Amino acid sequence: MGMLRTTVEAMRAGDLDAQIEFVFSNRELGEAEGSDRYFQQVRDYGIPLVCCSSRRFRKEHGTRVSEDREAFDREVVALLEEFQPDLCVMAGYMLILSPLLCNRFSLINLHPALPDGPAGTWQQVIWDLIAQRAPASGAMVHLVTEIVDDGPPLSYVRFPIQGNEFNAEWDEVESKTVEQLQQDPGEQLALFNRIRQEGVRRERPLLLETLKALANNRLRIEGRSVIADSEEPPLCLNDQVELGLENQG
Repeated sequence: MGMLRTTVEAMRAGDLDAQIEFVFSNRELGEAEGSDRYFQQVRDYGIPLVCCSSRRFRKEHGTRVSEDREAFDREVVALLEEFQPDLCVMAGYMLILSPLLCNRFSLINLHPALPDGPAGTWQQVIWDLIAQRAPASGAMVHLVTEIVDDGPPLSYVRFPIQGNEFNAEWDEVESKTVEQLQQDPGEQLALFNRIRQEGVRRERPLLLETLKALANNRLRIEGRSVIADSEEPPLCLNDQVELGLENQG
């Protein structure tokens, strides 16, 4: 909801030269309170909403979407046939895509790690960073392929997770293994939550600045390649993201 709001507000203010053709969800109305609120937000913005429930698909076909991704994605492609977007943003979309959908649309995704950082869910990423005693973390926007988190990166933001502001949290985990920390206190660990908080703060401005770079052709997607106008991708957007955080207050 925050990503959609940030994007729409930037378009209305003239900061982002783009328009949203549709929003697609693999949930339908009535499945969850959070997605129902999101659907209302989409309608309030006047954006076409298209839904195809992966839960309903599982019940009707007697199989998980993960076992037959292409069958589910065929339904998705049919529902979106009338739309011709230049780009699709995967925001909170947790299904792994088949080659069918990857080839039909140019899709980008936000991953909560640096381009050379850990793969997996945001929880896995943070535990890996703690295990490595990593000096920094970040987030990146990458092109989506059928191989999870393996598409070429477009942009990234980096922030330190060592130093004065983190000293107390690191002192707390000194001499303890990640396995011990996962057992107790688990995701209640102060360091775990601090890394997560710093990453989440930067996700919306990173996505917005990446969309701006695509809209003004500083970045281009050609097939499954990412091309930058005057520099080698991925773009480091630290300055723009930090400025965006300052403007947010």
